[in-house]
Amino acid sequence: MLLTLLVSAGFAGAAHAQRPMTLVDLLNVGRITDPRLSPDGKQILYAFAETDWKSNKRITHIWRVPADGGAAVQMTNGAEGESSPRWSPDGKTIAFLARRRAASVASGGSDEASEIFVMPADGGEGRALTAHATAISRFAWSPDGATIFFTAPDEKTAEEKARDKAKDDVYAFDEDFKQSHLWTVAVANGAGGPGAGAGGQGGHEQRITSGDYAVTDFELSRDGRRLAIERAPNPLFGYSDQGEVWTMNADGSGAVQVTRNNVPESGAEISPDGSQVLFLAQANEAFEPYYNRKIFVVSAAGGAARVLTAALPYEVERAAWSKDGRSMFFLANMGVHSELFQLDLSTGKPTQLTDGRHAVQNWCYSETLGRHVFTIDEPSNPGEVFTLAASGGGAPTRATHVFDNLARDYTLPRQERIEWKGADGVTVEGILYYPIDYRDGQRYALAVQTHGGPQASDKFGFGSWGDYVQVLTAKGYAVLHPNYRGSTGTGDAFTRDMVGHYFKNAHLDVMAGVDKVIAMGVADPNRLVKMGWSGGGHMTDKLITFTDRFKAASAGAGAANWISMYAQSDVRTYRTPWFGATPWGQNAPIDLYWESSPLKYVSNVKTPTIFLVGEKDVRVPMPQSVEMYRALKSNGIPTHLYVAPREPHGWQELRHELFKMNVELGWFEKYAMAREYTWEKAPEDKLEDRRKTTDQSR
Repeated sequence: MLLTLLVSAGFAGAAHAQRPMTLVDLLNVGRITDPRLSPDGKQILYAFAETDWKSNKRITHIWRVPADGGAAVQMTNGAEGESSPRWSPDGKTIAFLARRRAASVASGGSDEASEIFVMPADGGEGRALTAHATAISRFAWSPDGATIFFTAPDEKTAEEKARDKAKDDVYAFDEDFKQSHLWTVAVANGAGGPGAGAGGQGGHEQRITSGDYAVTDFELSRDGRRLAIERAPNPLFGYSDQGEVWTMNADGSGAVQVTRNNVPESGAEISPDGSQVLFLAQANEAFEPYYNRKIFVVSAAGGAARVLTAALPYEVERAAWSKDGRSMFFLANMGVHSELFQLDLSTGKPTQLTDGRHAVQNWCYSETLGRHVFTIDEPSNPGEVFTLAASGGGAPTRATHVFDNLARDYTLPRQERIEWKGADGVTVEGILYYPIDYRDGQRYALAVQTHGGPQASDKFGFGSWGDYVQVLTAKGYAVLHPNYRGSTGTGDAFTRDMVGHYFKNAHLDVMAGVDKVIAMGVADPNRLVKMGWSGGGHMTDKLITFTDRFKAASAGAGAANWISMYAQSDVRTYRTPWFGATPWGQNAPIDLYWESSPLKYVSNVKTPTIFLVGEKDVRVPMPQSVEMYRALKSNGIPTHLYVAPREPHGWQELRHELFKMNVELGWFEKYAMAREYTWEKAPEDKLEDRRKTTDQSR
């Protein structure tokens, strides 16, 4: 592929007056992910996802930009998109994942599988390095550039394929998976040189692991001799608590199990001297579950693990060894913002390296350069790429200017951290978005949006189509994002308030936040609406049974009945601590499950409420929404249930996302604002309308 020098959408356009964002405007905002510094530190690769209305999805391509800023260059342009850009160790070659059917089939691979492609770093045509039978999900270069390690599920047997073809395809539930294992593929000429696949010399693939288990993640040691892997009984999410960290030689020999606990681990990485392994777990030092995520270290030979961040109130999102192994860097969720820290291992002292009204995301540490690269999500910008010296010592250096147009072209809401006291006197925080036309002394409708998880937190940032705060505030709503009890980033006690039950203080925290915004003189108590997805949908289901103060509500993929939900969901690990035991054993705490279920009190609901769910949602399956919908319908409460075909827990198709926003806005406008709402149409639909108008005028 020829390199195309492009000025990204953020650079273009003549100056003009600012205007409010529309739903389509918001959906058209792209996203930067996965920034990677080149070995010489002069260039950055990143993935940029753009809206493609014709294909009804976002398509991601690989871009390159000078690390000190400058014009961005689009490196790939495949019809299905590309992801996971990775520099070869010598910086001469770029590897990435893509699904390019013609190339894959021609080289013997599957027409549906993501393969590893390589291309010269200075531009050219990307060519398939692998011809694997199944989709590759994770890969990494060896330090010498001679091979690339990757994981992929095992292939179906010939008998299984024949049965599929004949539609003799009855399967055993929760047993219809293929284990995922580790492989290598040779890169011709080594070091990512000119013949590295891009020259058409697809590499020889070799299996590294095998057996009745799944390799769910891996990380090479910095000398390339050892691997830290995370392996579980199978790849199903619901069994992640049974996974453990192992180390092994790069050829698969010498495997050693280094952890033995009952919590999921992530981010395993071998220390620079090879003696220890760091990993993350949502546990305490005794490996009891359901805590803020912490950093642990354990001997690479196995043994007792120790926690390094027990004294910190923050949730550790990612971590990495420093170049010399004397410290660690980590990304911390601090409630309404996230920041980068360095932890001195000799003193245990953390040093904060970034600070702001933002969320640091997509962080990657380059130990060879001693530099960090990451994106910063801010109220007026969803995430430009920045770099920072390993020890901090100054402001991050901005590399991209993709989203400059947003603050220039649109009126965006003011965001403010507020705090209040919960019913038991505990301090709770959240973010208040002011209406764009806000005037002191005037009261506005208030949209209360609760985050999912609930082990998560809402932070300063641009937001997304899911909350569309830019559109709500443009229509005269204030918006509240409360980090209610159960949220992470502000201490274990706050997070663990849900242990032993689900709804104790969480819903009271939300309502106390509503009262705070009313007391501030911002919110009109007679025009309150409620919305949320996943854990935020659970909260909506609870609140409409608890209070009739909301004029309208929307529950996205929310739980109704914790007893049936426990069996229906694909994960049970973190649900068990809420109630102390499964609902199936002797003396099961059925009363506790039922007491926390919104369905128990559904007869109290007076709020007109809509429900939305993906047809293929395995996390909070559709029957949960059906139970709430049918209860409200039976009791004569205005309601609808909207089911999105093909969609999982998080919706992905553009027209479904636009429908979700439209139907919620229409519902809120009808019941809280008593005014008509005109649905926005997708650009292709608008084009068709224009064609019809043109045809009629002829």
